[in-house]
Amino acid sequence: MIDLRSDTVTLPSGEMRRLMAQAEVGDDVYGDDPTVAALEADGARLSAKQAALFFPSGTQANLVGLLTHCQRGEEYIVGQQAHNYRFEAGGAAVLGSIQPQPIEADADGTLPLDKVAAAIKPDDFHFARTRLLSLENTHNGKVLPQEYLRQAWQFSRERGLALHIDGARIFNAAVALDIPLSEITQYCDTLTICLSKGLGAPVGSLLCGSEEYIRQAKRWRKMVGGGMRQSGILAAAGRYALEHNVQRLREDHDNAAWLEQQLSALGVEIVAPGAQTNMLFVRQPVELAAKLGPWMRQNDIIIASGAVTRLATHLNVSRGDLEKVVRCWREFLQHQSELTGAPLTGVYFQ
Repeated sequence: MIDLRSDTVTLPSGEMRRLMAQAEVGDDVYGDDPTVAALEADGARLSAKQAALFFPSGTQANLVGLLTHCQRGEEYIVGQQAHNYRFEAGGAAVLGSIQPQPIEADADGTLPLDKVAAAIKPDDFHFARTRLLSLENTHNGKVLPQEYLRQAWQFSRERGLALHIDGARIFNAAVALDIPLSEITQYCDTLTICLSKGLGAPVGSLLCGSEEYIRQAKRWRKMVGGGMRQSGILAAAGRYALEHNVQRLREDHDNAAWLEQQLSALGVEIVAPGAQTNMLFVRQPVELAAKLGPWMRQNDIIIASGAVTRLATHLNVSRGDLEKVVRCWREFLQHQSELTGAPLTGVYFQ
């Protein structure tokens, strides 16, 4: 199956599996797993932070990140469509009594700093204390501009806020900008790094920050059930991913850009700004989307077809796979044209 729903569907390579099987392990709750310790050191070094902590999932890493920054009754400012607000089951509010203050992001994925400023609560007992600004990079495949991050960092220093980046795909941003990760992370206090998306590990995320911050985060990780034992088996996959699969992300970006060109030539409406990294969004009528998904599935292609459809390229999707996707999409449009008598190009997607 060619699966374009998400880069979370990636499978570990044979070499990654071999290293997992051979990993030196110990009890990480006791601090005795050398492979976990090495992975955390890798994450701290690459992000230019003092320390890092290994988690089983990005959702848990984000949750602990928020719990460590904010106390009960405090709040974080976050994007309306941000993953750690919308797609993580309200964990910060439910488990931490932390109030989210969502605002709409601009088209480029940034949170307008004037809107952030307006959302900061006065120092008054009627209001939750605003403690944190949370950004997401990349956001729906879009890379936050470096100048914006610099401005947001300065803004957070002036307003007494911590700045956290949900960096589930932050290496995609670094590769797209052709800069080291540390060039991005100089503009945040803390960040998460997901190892199980485009980097290809089967599981795992890192939370990076200061030594004191990570010391507190370790207590929260234990409390929410994230303390693992011989987790070096998983950490070995993460180490392989960081060593071998970061620059490889460029292939995914190139494939997404190629797919954009091909679908655009078929008359498919591309949602701006197109493919900046490994994600492409297309817009189509709902009734057409309902037919496209099953058509693709019959051809061993999985997409989450809807009015706006996200197509994610990743290490298990080759250029040859995408050629098949384009061919099947073209055949689908031809079939619809024959059924309706409408022109082949443009009428369905615009």
